[in-house]
Order: sequence, then C-alpha cells, then structure tokens
Amino acid sequence: MTRQQKLNAVIAVFGIVATIVIVQILHHGVNRARAGSLLAQLRKQGYVRVGFADEAPYAYIDSNTGKLTGESPTDLRYVMKKLGVPHLKGVLTNFGSLIPGLEAHRFDIIAAGMYITAPRAQQVLFSNPTFAMGDGFAVKRNNPLKLHSFADVAKNHHTRLGVVSGAQEYQYAIESGVTPAQIRVFPSAPTALAALQAGRIDAYAGTALTVRRLVKLANDPNITVARPFTNPIVNGHIVQGYGAFALRKRDTTLCRDVDKVLKQFVNSSQHLKLIQRFGFTRSNLPGGVTEQDIVQGRVK
Repeated sequence: MTRQQKLNAVIAVFGIVATIVIVQILHHGVNRARAGSLLAQLRKQGYVRVGFADEAPYAYIDSNTGKLTGESPTDLRYVMKKLGVPHLKGVLTNFGSLIPGLEAHRFDIIAAGMYITAPRAQQVLFSNPTFAMGDGFAVKRNNPLKLHSFADVAKNHHTRLGVVSGAQEYQYAIESGVTPAQIRVFPSAPTALAALQAGRIDAYAGTALTVRRLVKLANDPNITVARPFTNPIVNGHIVQGYGAFALRKRDTTLCRDVDKVLKQFVNSSQHLKLIQRFGFTRSNLPGGVTEQDIVQGRVK
C-alpha cells in the first residue's frame, strides 16, 4: 500500500467515525425534541390515547354510556384536563400486552391500575401512585380448601391458582412458595373467574376490589370471596400494591408534568370523591409514598 493509499484509508476511517458520532447526536436531539413536544402534540389533537385492560374497577368501558371509566381513567382525565388535553381515547388490550403496546406506540400512556414494580420500572416510566391496594381470592362456596393466603396455596401442591397474564399476583404466588406448575394464567379477570366456576382452578387471585366486584357481578351461589385474607408476605413484610400511570421511558417531560398535577390532587378530598364510586376508600389512598420509594424498596 502506497503512502497516499494509507493516508486515504485513515481519512476514510475518521470520516466513518465522525458520521457515526453526528448521527448519534442528531438521534439524541430528535428524541429529546419528541419527548418535549408530546404534550404540545396532545394539546393540539385534543386527546391522549390510553392503553387499558378490561378490569373493573380500575379501567373498563361503561356498558351504559360506552365511555372509558374506572379509577385510573377518571384520575387521568382530571390530570390531562389540567394539562390542556380534554379527552381520552381508550385502546383495549390484554393486561400482559400493555407495556409492549406502549413501547410500540399503540397508545401514549397506560391507565389500568398497573402496580409499580422494580422490574416494570426498567421498561417504563411510572408516575407517582394514585392508590394502594391489597389482594384477595375468589374460591368455591364455603372455601373447601381453606385458602386464605398465597401461603395456603403453597402448602398443597395439588391446589391450582388462577392469575391474569402480566399481573403482580403471579410474582406474589412464586415468592410465597407456590410452584409454577400450580399456576394457571388467563388473559383477563373474567376468564379466570369462569375457570373457577368450571372447576379448572381452585382459586382466582386478584386485587381485593377486582375479586369482590367480579364475585358480586357473577351472582353465582357456588363462588365466594375468601374471608379472611392475608396479603402476601415477602422478605418478612406484608406487601400491598401501588397503582400508577405508565409512560414510555423517553417521555420524561410529560411524566414530570403529570406528577406535578398529581402532587396537588392525590389524597385530596376531591380525589377521594372521584374514586369512591369505584369502591375505593380513604384506606386506599397512597399517602406520601412515591414511585421511587417503591422502586428502591423503601416501602412494602
């Protein structure tokens, strides 16, 4: 290789490196611009696309009005109106498809009563919580297997437990000693309850409000809510879930804007009044717990 050829090769390498650096800088700048302009875009179009799974009382379509309702959409509607976005446009999907759907831009935000967890926080941005909730079981009449906790299921390896795909109850069960072979996963809470009615599972595990509501709506004398019920114990602590909105990782500006409104709204009398019709009480308010408290393990 001649001296001139070597010089040309060096110039070419530097040119490639410079191009890569410029592309990365431009890509970062575009992402920042997109993140910063999302709220402006939502204001302009007048609505935000909301991912939800059909699970009352957290997020569902009211059969009488055809309107997206529940605790999470109601709270989000209040927040977005404060931010200048008057309408929500619901996008229905299975619970386990919510995060993939958000990442695929099928919707702009998740409002489905999703619990904040450290693994989920690696995939999405969570707002600060809007509620706190324990769990419960739906079981056969008279609770023949005496199932009052996840630990009770773990004691009998023949017991079959139903959970919803992507829901935190699967992890609660595993951490309580339930084996994967005992767990049956369903696309939705209604399908899990139907499996209980058909005898394919011995208990359905869900949030306390979901379980109570489903059993009431089923109006089936052969199923009931397990009472009493002990919330799961993980690392020696009784745990409960904290629900929040979820956004894409890059939408930090919008998440901060949402949290600013939530800071003035959550735990207020107005907040409680809005969600009481869905079965929430003062005991379900999250208090001063933040998203970071939960992700970093400072609260159980």
